[in-house]
Amino acid sequence: MFEGQQPEVDNLMQRDTEFRQLYHRHRHLDKKVLDAELGVLPIDGNTLRQMKREKFQAKQQLTRMFERHRLN
Repeated sequence: MFEGQQPEVDNLMQRDTEFRQLYHRHRHLDKKVLDAELGVLPIDGNTLRQMKREKFQAKQQLTRMFERHRLN
């Protein structure tokens, strides 16, 4: 996510607590989803779907926040 834009992401993470928290939440969910898909984290299908949905929603919100930052 945000490939090639790391300096801008780092800047926004330093200035915006909400963005930073959401970014870390997204990364945490990404790791859990990957672990579940690899079989390292045993969870049921419903829980996995919910985590994927939450991860997607976090990504959408992060993208909106990032784009607002770029426009300002």
